[in-house]
Amino acid sequence: MGKKKLFDTSIKIEKAVLVGLVTLGQSEEQEKEYLEELEFLVDTAGGETVRSFMQKMQKPDRATFVGTGKLEEINAYVKSEEIDMVVFDDELSPSQLRNIEKELQVKVLDRSNLILDIFAKRAQSAQAKTQVELAQLQYLLPRLTRLWTHLERQKGGIGMRGPGESQIETDRRIILNKISLLKERLKLIDKQNETQRKNREKMVRVALVGYTNVGKSTIMNMIAKSDVFAENKLFATLDTTVRKVVIENVPFLLSDTVGFIRKLPHHLVECFKSTLDEVREADILVHIVDISHPNFEDHMQTVNETLKELGVIDKEMIIVFNKIDIYKSVEENDVQQIDGLEAMTVSEFKNSWMAKTNKPAIFISALNKHNIEEFRMLLYNKIKAIHMERYPYNNLLY
Repeated sequence: MGKKKLFDTSIKIEKAVLVGLVTLGQSEEQEKEYLEELEFLVDTAGGETVRSFMQKMQKPDRATFVGTGKLEEINAYVKSEEIDMVVFDDELSPSQLRNIEKELQVKVLDRSNLILDIFAKRAQSAQAKTQVELAQLQYLLPRLTRLWTHLERQKGGIGMRGPGESQIETDRRIILNKISLLKERLKLIDKQNETQRKNREKMVRVALVGYTNVGKSTIMNMIAKSDVFAENKLFATLDTTVRKVVIENVPFLLSDTVGFIRKLPHHLVECFKSTLDEVREADILVHIVDISHPNFEDHMQTVNETLKELGVIDKEMIIVFNKIDIYKSVEENDVQQIDGLEAMTVSEFKNSWMAKTNKPAIFISALNKHNIEEFRMLLYNKIKAIHMERYPYNNLLY
């Protein structure tokens, strides 16, 4: 008997090339950082980035986004290195997507599409799955024509154009009906969530907010002594998690929310607004900042802009600067990583511009549990003040 053939069942990691555009009013350094974030997104989605391309233009090319010459350069690399997909850092129009795919003959994604793919993987609850599916269909609708490019290759096929158009119209109608159904389903889920929130509305509510991958879930686990999924990936938490916590003798509700990110697709923000109701209805927002990231100020601005969009920027807020154990000051950006607190103590952090321009601010390391007690006491005092106002007859307990 011959030897049995062995089949490789391992999942092939897709090789990706990233493409970014430097336009007017934007620096090369900024775009490099965006591409680093895009590489992290590709990694989170399960791909591997092989190379990045950057193009300088006053504005995106209407037909090919990066211009014919740059697209030819990318095409040559894609063919020689057998690349599986090309990911663009900005949202592509349907016509740009069609032209680029025609030239490259590989899978072409933009940042929006990639984020939607990650969200689809991460969605656990019925609400999150419905929200992601709705956002995917809204993204797909104007891009339907690209699914039918095979009709263009059927030369001499009499009557091919008519059925092609009717098929697209049929698909469009199916998608529009599905979008309508999903919106109705979301309304129903929102009503159920609203009922749940009403049942607990008298308790003081605290919501953790921040850029994606800043340590919100780690802090949630630490304060609530719960087991919320946390890993070094973007959008590790998609569904809002709510836990009842008691510090000293004061009970409150703590919620962990989806991380924010720059260039988040608008329809995704719209679909996830209901998930962020926990943020809207919170008494206190705890804004977690990864102070070790070289662009943490930009991240803070993105979060503040999103909070402004949600109409909650004026809520009481505590700024928590996390990961102080691996903080690098601007002057030391090019030297080795700082270990422990040798270079900057907590008291030095408290006297820094970060503390002076963000009040109240606290500096911690959630992973190493450094300065956690001070954070808990600050949170306790804020919650206790609201609790005493809400339940004045309980004042004797304090």
